[in-house]
Amino acid sequence: MGAQQGSLASSLIMLALMFGIFYFFLIRPQQTQQKKRQEMLDSLRKGNTVITIGGIYGQIVDVKDDSLVIQIADNVRIRTVRGAVNSVLGKGEATKDKEPELLE
Repeated sequence: MGAQQGSLASSLIMLALMFGIFYFFLIRPQQTQQKKRQEMLDSLRKGNTVITIGGIYGQIVDVKDDSLVIQIADNVRIRTVRGAVNSVLGKGEATKDKEPELLE
């Protein structure tokens, strides 16, 4: 009877150890990455130069609750959701007097 209890205890310890390894190497880094991405999406402002997930470079000209208007060329603007932004290149503020400048 004692051998079965020892085997059960060692199995539970191994299971807990495996869960701990998965947590520290998979779950925790993924949560950190998601938190950084959400902070980046929340900090999008008018005038930021961004790259969308589709690879389109542009500058934000209008920010709504869940959508953005991005100018990708002269007189060419697209509307997209915030989640479509992959990265932010520039964090300048556009002035109302002049049109935003795009990276070329």
